[in-house]
Amino acid sequence: MLCQSCILAQIFQVLRLFKNNTPFTVIFLFIFTLVVKMKVLLHPVAPLAEPRHFLYNYILRGLHVVFKENAFAYSLLGILILFIQAVYLNSITARHKLFPRNTYIPAFVYLALTSIYPRFSLFNETLLINWLLLGAMDIMFGFSKTTQPSKLIYNAALLFCMASLFQFTMLAWFLLLIVGMVMFRPFNLGEWAVALLGYITPIYFIICILFLTDKLYLFTHWPHIGFSISPIKSLSAFSVITLGSVGLLLGSGLYAMQKNVPMSNIYIRRDWIAISFYLIISFMVAFLTEGYVKSAWLITLPALSIIVSHALALEKNKRFSNFIFYFSIVFLVFCLWANK
Repeated sequence: MLCQSCILAQIFQVLRLFKNNTPFTVIFLFIFTLVVKMKVLLHPVAPLAEPRHFLYNYILRGLHVVFKENAFAYSLLGILILFIQAVYLNSITARHKLFPRNTYIPAFVYLALTSIYPRFSLFNETLLINWLLLGAMDIMFGFSKTTQPSKLIYNAALLFCMASLFQFTMLAWFLLLIVGMVMFRPFNLGEWAVALLGYITPIYFIICILFLTDKLYLFTHWPHIGFSISPIKSLSAFSVITLGSVGLLLGSGLYAMQKNVPMSNIYIRRDWIAISFYLIISFMVAFLTEGYVKSAWLITLPALSIIVSHALALEKNKRFSNFIFYFSIVFLVFCLWANK
């Protein structure tokens, strides 16, 4: 009994550590990353080319020059990308003041959720897409806080479109750009023209490059759509527990968000509306992605992590936040044990 109390006390100290905003926490976060991703490092898998995803396949060819067939190097690269993305995601929440106080909880939640399915931690196309989407969202949050809105609008539209060059269904992120233009900017026809120009620029350049290299036929491979229910193919006790647990975490995050967000100023409330649309669009895009893209549902985890972080960061109900933290740890351990 005493031993169990000690374990619970240690886990609680971990939660308090993640709630701190110190450089030491980053070191602990990196150690946590290596621990939860250890199974991926012990059983590395080299990425495979994706049919009809010509841009990603060219990137794999470039990496092959450096890594050859070294599966460990690819897996390590994927884990490092996830860690840096977690820190960047945390930076977005801190700089735009999405939470009452700065913590490393969003980074912790992102790393934990990306560990529930091993394919998420391997080097894959969706990792690269998430970089573009996080960058676009970060820029979009600054639309109402700048004296040069046209520059930010162009850059955000550019990144959203670059994501669609990897995966055709990513064109749906144009909807999030529209949401950002409507919520963060007063109507200005010139700014909408800049957004449209930024969005078509990557398509224009990729067509020119393919034409000059006599590979324009590859562009005909770009339009493709599929159907993916979830990363877990078979209906089993593990899949039911996993999907139910993720649903519980999302529900707890939405509940805590309902408590926190109304007390924020209008600008932060608009940011949270944009994040909610981000989550909805990401579910839609993942659902319409081809089934052979094993990492498709990774695209939902940045927005999901930010929302779930509300539950762990809820200060007015510590019992609730502690319970969700303990539950997330148990859920993570279960996934690491079950995915053998």
